[in-house]
Amino acid sequence: MARNLFDVAGKIVLITGGTRGLGLAMAKGFAEAGADIVVSSRKAEACEAVAAELRALGVRSVGIPCHVGYWDQVDKLAEEGWAAFGRIDVLINNAGMSPLAPSSLETTEALFDKVVDVNFKGPFRLTSLVGSKMVAGAGGSIINISSTGALAPMPNIIPYAGAKAALNAASVAFAKEYGPKVRVNVISPGGFLTDVATEWKDSPTVTDRVALKRFGESEEIVSTALYLASDASSYTTAANIRVDGGAPP
Repeated sequence: MARNLFDVAGKIVLITGGTRGLGLAMAKGFAEAGADIVVSSRKAEACEAVAAELRALGVRSVGIPCHVGYWDQVDKLAEEGWAAFGRIDVLINNAGMSPLAPSSLETTEALFDKVVDVNFKGPFRLTSLVGSKMVAGAGGSIINISSTGALAPMPNIIPYAGAKAALNAASVAFAKEYGPKVRVNVISPGGFLTDVATEWKDSPTVTDRVALKRFGESEEIVSTALYLASDASSYTTAANIRVDGGAPP
């Protein structure tokens, strides 16, 4: 019975930021579990390359380019993503960016706006578009990928931490707005060895503070996403699950 609860075969999953890092790992993980995937990122060629890779796994997949910082592109993604397979069962708002700032004073308005646009404004809009259609249809699950940086913010990531904290708050409100047919949850990853892990990946001082004494591999995010997407989490909504190896709060 437990195996059936985790079953996502045949579900339609839309993943933003799905062509690299944690997003790509989730796209592959869901495809290997039998889900059909709408994969999105900024570059059309990357979307199509990943979609072709997923189709080779025996599932249906389409790639739709979108810069989530622009609402007109988000609106297009929601419309085309829904139309691709006639519904969306699972939305994973994974696209994000986390540039470091030399200081708060030296943070430019352009950088601040870009970080907020990608990490909060875009996911807010896509959740509202897809979530409302899920409510009008058969329901679904929405998973917002946040960060432990929002729970333990540091001076060099204040705009990023603030944007992810806003996403955390919005997720709770969306869970109330779209429940009971739609569940909305958050995953807060810690340090993962993705292609953006450049400045800290070789730092023993970081891993020394983590209970598991190491960084995460991209594939280690997949099981939590599968749990939140499946009936195994049928009584879980408005939750924020840390996947951080036991990093300090």
